[in-house]
Formats: sequence, C-alpha cells, structure tokens
Amino acid sequence: MKRRKIIMTGGGSAGHVTPNLALVPRLLELGYEVQYIGTKDGIENNIIKEAKIKYHTISSGKLRRYFDIKNFTDPFRVIKGVFEAISIIKKERPNVVFSKGGFVSVPVVIAAHFCRVPAITHESDITPGLANRLAIPYCTKVCVTFPESIKNIKGNKAVLTGTPIRKELLNGNRNTGLQICGFINLSKPILFVIGGSLGAKVINETFRSCIDKILLNYNVIHICGKGNLDKNLDKKNGYAQFEYVSDELPHLMNAADLVISRAGANSIFELLALRKPNILIPLSRKSSRGDQILNAQSFKKNGYSLVIEEEKLNSEALIKGIDELSKNRETYIKAMRESPVKNGVDNIIEVIQKYSKG
Repeated sequence: MKRRKIIMTGGGSAGHVTPNLALVPRLLELGYEVQYIGTKDGIENNIIKEAKIKYHTISSGKLRRYFDIKNFTDPFRVIKGVFEAISIIKKERPNVVFSKGGFVSVPVVIAAHFCRVPAITHESDITPGLANRLAIPYCTKVCVTFPESIKNIKGNKAVLTGTPIRKELLNGNRNTGLQICGFINLSKPILFVIGGSLGAKVINETFRSCIDKILLNYNVIHICGKGNLDKNLDKKNGYAQFEYVSDELPHLMNAADLVISRAGANSIFELLALRKPNILIPLSRKSSRGDQILNAQSFKKNGYSLVIEEEKLNSEALIKGIDELSKNRETYIKAMRESPVKNGVDNIIEVIQKYSKG
C-alpha cells in the first residue's frame, strides 16, 4: 500500500502545537508519514523536534490589533512564507495539510490551496481567531470544538469534531502526582491551580492573598508560570508550586479533586475529558478578543464549570467559588460524564482521511 504523507502546522503558543501531537500516534498507526512546518524561533520548533518529527521552517508575520511598526513589514514576511511553503509542499507532495492555527499556519494553508492539496484546519474556540479567519477561505474543511461554532464558519465547511486530547494526559497516576508534591496530610482534597503555559498574574496574586485560609481545607498544586515562584511560600505545608510542568502534568491533573483555570479551549476540554470540577476565570476583553469568555459561558451553560469573571475576581469571590464548587462537586461530575463531547482524535482523523488526496 502506498504510504500517505501529512504536513501539519500551527504555532505561536503551546495550544497551537500540542493538540497536533495528540493526533500523531493515530496517524502513524494508519501509515501516514508526518512532517511539520513552523517558524525558526517559534515555540513549535522545540516541541516538534523533541517529538522527532521532520521539521521545515518558513517566514511568518503577525497581524496585531494595536499599532506596531512591524505591521508594515510582517505582511511581506507572510508573502515570503507562502512561497517557501509552496516550495516545501511541491517537494514533499503531501496528501493533506492539517493546521491547528496560529500565524505560521496562514502561509501554509494558502500554499496548500495553490498546490491543490486539501487543507484541514481545527478551530478550538467558539469564534475563529484572526489567523484562522484569514486561512478558512483556503481550507477544505474546518473542524470545530463547540456546536456554537458551526454558524460562525461560512461555506458549509464546519465539521463538529471536538478537540484532540493527548492520550498520556488520560493515563496519569494519582499516587505519582501526590509523590511529586510531597504532601504530608493526604486526607485533604487537592486543589489544582493553573493559569496557562505562562501563568496568570491576577490569578496568582488573588490566590496567594488568601492562601492560608485555603490551606486549612485543601492541599494545593499551583502552576504559576515562569518567573512567578514565591520562595516565601516554599515551606508552607500542603502547598506545591511549579513554574511549568510537562511530563508531570498527567499525574498532577489526575491527583486533582478541584481545578481553577483560565478558559482556553484546549485546557477546558482536557478538564471535561478528565471530569474535573472546575472554576474558570476567563481572560477579560481588555486582554483578549473575548474568546475565553465565550468558552466559559458555554461550559457554564452546560453545567461543566463555575465561572468567575476576571473583573470580579478577589479573595472573597475566590473562597466563595471554591466552597460552592466543593459542595456541588458531584453535580458537576455528573454533567461532565453525560456530555456528548468526547475526545476529538478519532473524529478529526476521520476528516483527515476522508479528504486526503490520492
């Protein structure tokens, strides 16, 4: 049987890269050769190379919603990236291109269109980000995570698939997670706090302002982001803080009884898959295009999450939210257990196979 080839793309943040890796094992099982197009300096470079996937680099720019001199030069970088991607695609002759978004994906998807190679993209949020809005006209199909997203994709291109969840995340071990943290009193429930791959200053500060009160009833795992460790808290019993975790994450997540998180689509669907009762604190519109707010509202409506708006976040609201979440923990777990949304890996693979060329 002729070996099929897929070129994947996506970058700028871990959220545009790691979902691609969730698809790779299944693609390899099906006989696909997997390659990747990213930028030289993007976060995707190290992540993909560590996964031992053949990696190609192109130029790419970023369209900003604020004034920056680079807004005048980056369009030329995108055009350069299109020609570089066309050269790679013509040489490698993939059967299909799969994009997870981010600005590096725009020239790749456009190049696939010009090379007449089917391009499938995945949109995590309810409304497409700017990069995907630019890329979607050149895509064959768009895999979406939320049912609400279908109406936001024109041209009958949307396919509801859910989001891909890394298999290893589902196989964490609670005891290993507890050993990593070194908790002494194991009778307390575990509260897991994470603000995204870079941490979240407002969450860190608010949480730490009431840490002593929280530690009376909970052990705490706190992923606070690079440079955000507080050495003054190192000796507090029941408090384990980390700048960033990688291989440890599945075990720490498995150990958690309750979770406080931002509302990025990848993160919240991981919480749904793991059935972890959670408080979502979405990024405010001051700091984002409002996608996390929509994500959080959807999860609140379906009974999966308790939501605290960033503008209303303070120690009192946080303590009250934790108490309410703990009290109604089983109700949230039941709603998540009954969710029709499952791990999207198989659904996305089905779309890739259906539209692969040749």
